[in-house]
Amino acid sequence: MLRANRRLYNNRCRTQMNGVHDMGGMDGFGRVQPEVNEPAFHADWERRVFAIVNGVLTVLGVNIDEFRHAIERIPPARYLASSYYERWLLAAETLLVERGIITSEDLKSLAQPEQASVALTAVPPKAAPVKARLRARFKAGDRVKVRSIHPLGHTRSPRYVRGKTGVVRRDHGTYVFPDTNAHRAGENRQHVYSVEFSARELWGRNDRERLMIDLWEDYLEGVGPSDAVNRKRNSAAARRKRRAKTTRTALSPRGRGNRKQSRSRSRVSPKPRD
Repeated sequence: MLRANRRLYNNRCRTQMNGVHDMGGMDGFGRVQPEVNEPAFHADWERRVFAIVNGVLTVLGVNIDEFRHAIERIPPARYLASSYYERWLLAAETLLVERGIITSEDLKSLAQPEQASVALTAVPPKAAPVKARLRARFKAGDRVKVRSIHPLGHTRSPRYVRGKTGVVRRDHGTYVFPDTNAHRAGENRQHVYSVEFSARELWGRNDRERLMIDLWEDYLEGVGPSDAVNRKRNSAAARRKRRAKTTRTALSPRGRGNRKQSRSRSRVSPKPRD
């Protein structure tokens, strides 16, 4: 029974796409150190991998979302230990095996078989609408909330913005929906919006900082006026303001006088009835 439960847990972990590749907002990876005048390629093999992978994608007819999903399916430990173009090569190997061009045995016959790709299984979405959504659901200035989704397949909705509320600043028009396109489940074209979030909303930090992120329509839901008012009323800043107001009232002479008056009234016993 324990082994069966462990296998079930491992299978869920293998298909769940809240993976290590979604690093936005995560701690523990150290400071980002930009490389000054960084070259496109740091070694000659990277240049060759770039050419090989683009050739593979063209021959197989693989779209960009399928390729990204193949990178996401690299096992976590291997993903973190690999460089940018090593991940490209691993993803290309995965796609070649899945299309039947080469076999896993072919990869094992390499000089360094331990370096071959061992990808997680792709899990397509359940269903997808066929018709493109030409009419925009949101417009600039609308408040929206990012849906708290945890898809088993590919998605372009970062974990750190899910469940957060922002403001639509721009409608970019309609684009292919990556969540379905990665699994050849239809392009499902829909509007993509540039949504603005405050740093306080995302991480509880300085409210003057803003982050803009492009999100597909299916990732968003509208926030009504009542929801916005309640969120503002229950925010940490609003609670601090209410506490400060209560403290000022209690410390003011008028506030102290009212308290003394109420205490003196409470001491007055009611007159006995005849």
